[in-house]
Amino acid sequence: TISKCYVQVTGMTCASCVANIERNLRREDGIHSILVALMAGKAEVRYNPAVIQPAAIAELIRELGFGATVMENCGEGDGILELVVRGMTCASCVHKIESTLMKTNGVLYCSVALATNKAHIKYDPEIIGPRDVIQVIKDLGFTTSLVKKDRSASHLDHKQEIRQWKRSFVVSLVFCIPVMGLMIYMMVMDSQLSDAHAHHNMSSEEMEALHSSMVLEYQLLPGLSVMNFLSFSLCVPVQILGGWHFYIQAYKALKHKTANMDVLIVLATSVAFVYSFVILLVAMAEKAKVNPVTFFDTPPMLFVFISLGRWLEHVAKGKTSEALARLISLQATEATIVTLGPDNVLLSEEQVDVELVQRGDIVRVIPGGKFPVDGRVIEGHSMVDESLITGEAMPVTKKPGNTVIAGSINQNGSLLISATHVGADTTLSQIVKLVEEAQTSKAPIQQFADKLSGYFVPFIVAVSVVTLFAWIIIGFVDFEIVEKYFLGYNKSISAAEVIIRFAFQASITVLCIACPCSLGLA
Repeated sequence: TISKCYVQVTGMTCASCVANIERNLRREDGIHSILVALMAGKAEVRYNPAVIQPAAIAELIRELGFGATVMENCGEGDGILELVVRGMTCASCVHKIESTLMKTNGVLYCSVALATNKAHIKYDPEIIGPRDVIQVIKDLGFTTSLVKKDRSASHLDHKQEIRQWKRSFVVSLVFCIPVMGLMIYMMVMDSQLSDAHAHHNMSSEEMEALHSSMVLEYQLLPGLSVMNFLSFSLCVPVQILGGWHFYIQAYKALKHKTANMDVLIVLATSVAFVYSFVILLVAMAEKAKVNPVTFFDTPPMLFVFISLGRWLEHVAKGKTSEALARLISLQATEATIVTLGPDNVLLSEEQVDVELVQRGDIVRVIPGGKFPVDGRVIEGHSMVDESLITGEAMPVTKKPGNTVIAGSINQNGSLLISATHVGADTTLSQIVKLVEEAQTSKAPIQQFADKLSGYFVPFIVAVSVVTLFAWIIIGFVDFEIVEKYFLGYNKSISAAEVIIRFAFQASITVLCIACPCSLGLA
């Protein structure tokens, strides 16, 4: 009977180390075959348990000057699931998926990477299956699929998100510039008016008259000034077109009883918009002589900054993932498998997908072709360009017995190779895996930030509500405090309205200022 064991090998630096270990161990009694993967630092040994034990095999490798430990039940036991998860916007989405999965019975480990849209899950196949895990994520409002084995880099492509946020930013900006222009014009005119008031000692009534004689303060309808009408007209398209994605994400989050950054942004802009719209309707209903103070300038400016932030974020993510996509694109997609008769006579050949190549298959690589798998040359002589993998600028000579690396390019002669490492075990796949794992694994501070963002949104909303009620109470108890901080309010409106207005302004300010904290958390 032949048993199989895996040994973790450390201290290997190049292909000659691999050849050294393989050559020496093959001579030992009881060892049927040995295969060493340099990138993975792993040796797979088939041995006869009646003659030799794994501990003795590890000792033989140590005698050659390498570190070696036997890997317990490697390759069996836990099920591993790699998923692509779509629809995540920020760290609290990541936290939500991870915390829900970790609470699920049978899931042993879970890590979700926002940058690569990937989830890495270990589970106990006795208790839970891959379909159940996918269903849990779908129930949270995200779309998910298995990572395709064709190693394409589609999940790293942020082009769609970049386009979406760029559009959102441009729409918001187009409407935001006029709003900002109006706001600056009003501020300049107001400061000039207050200067005139200071120098000429005008009465409040004269001030009001002068104020309403300004073009933007002219009333189209009683209670509806040109300024407010223009601001409202410019704010509506931004609220609908610029804020569309925010509203969808916020709705999904609230549906599953979570609060993320999108909820905060939507809350701040909606409260500012609705409050302004309501006081405008009230002023029109009362046929007010004095134009109410509105916050129509808040939503466009917020959407501009946040969609710009999101756009830049996806551009950065795209760049991070581009390097990985380039690595993945080095892999061959197909392989030519040949069947050899006695004396290496070619009997037949067929084109198969690279995923279907098995260990021990004989693969033919023509001049100019890519090596689909790692292997050993059995027939032919050629020069091979390995610069993409090793950085070696000069082509390397290959003759029978030499090893070849998947992704390198055959230059002038046709080669027959015997596949030694296929699929995820090839050197190139291992490099890709290392880079991806580096992106997936989180620093402890990042896990802390993810956790924090889960509590951040409800906390800010609570603070905002407290602010609202605190100022209403303060105002009714001691109106002078509100008067001191609420500069430039219209003297003609009632004290109660001034208090409510100021309290709303303070609480909306808390919400609006907390929004860009998503940038801080990011």
